[in-house]
Amino acid sequence: MTAGQVHAGMPPIDDDLVRRLIAGQFPKWAGLTVGRRPISGTVNAMYRLGENMAVRLPLVPGGAADVSTEQHWLPRLAPHLPTSVPQVLAAGQPAHGYPWRWSVYGWLTGAHPEAEALEEPLLLAKDLAAFVAAMRSISLSDAPRAHRGGPLASLDAQTRAAIEELRQIPDEGVDCDAVAAVWQDALRVPEWGGPPVWLHADLMPGNLLVVGGRLTSVIDFGCAGRGDPSCDLFPAWNLLPPAARKAFRDALAVDEATWTRGRGRTLSQALVALAHYRKTNPAMAHNARHVIRAVLAER
Repeated sequence: MTAGQVHAGMPPIDDDLVRRLIAGQFPKWAGLTVGRRPISGTVNAMYRLGENMAVRLPLVPGGAADVSTEQHWLPRLAPHLPTSVPQVLAAGQPAHGYPWRWSVYGWLTGAHPEAEALEEPLLLAKDLAAFVAAMRSISLSDAPRAHRGGPLASLDAQTRAAIEELRQIPDEGVDCDAVAAVWQDALRVPEWGGPPVWLHADLMPGNLLVVGGRLTSVIDFGCAGRGDPSCDLFPAWNLLPPAARKAFRDALAVDEATWTRGRGRTLSQALVALAHYRKTNPAMAHNARHVIRAVLAER
């Protein structure tokens, strides 16, 4: 693994490759400026193309599968949602040694929210709840199973492995006994017994765009599909302060079991991310630490 990589075996991607891919497959856009955009995610590279477009290229096979999900479902989901979502403008094919399908999207303006610096946390909470409620109300058939959308128990092995790994890293300061207790509490509640609902399934701060503190766009639908509604409660702990967290919960009328599973899912994701990315992805590790603090403070 070379410096700066978060996955072994990632294909080399740079500005020149993107220019060649665009020129070879979409010559009408050849000559537009190309520049890589810093993002906290780990499965895609993002480039700005000219002023009004973005190019998204998978870095790993899982990201390549996400491309197909987005290209198929984004046009169908968009009319049902209260925020902007990426508009697929073109579907690229493997070429020039790059092995996977890729996409060109319309550019969406806005900034990623930061948990410690929200301008309008209560309003943002209501915006997020409106998006989640809209996703849940979608009735499109033939939906895929959402990533992370299955039983909470399916995350048990990797969560416990992450806890044990962090136990060996005392400088992280994670109270491993406390997080293990929270995780065990989540496993004790009943699994979701209702019909699966549509989920974004990856509502991390890096997948949200805000303007003036209000949610304007949600991006990265590669994990979307149907599953347990607790999967879309991530913002409660990865972004919102306590009062806004309560407003988010109240707006969605979340029952106690679903809330507990949601907290467990968010904690699991944070523990696994911190154990895996603490040295390679500072933004993801920072958010993971924030989640762990928020979850333990809520006990």
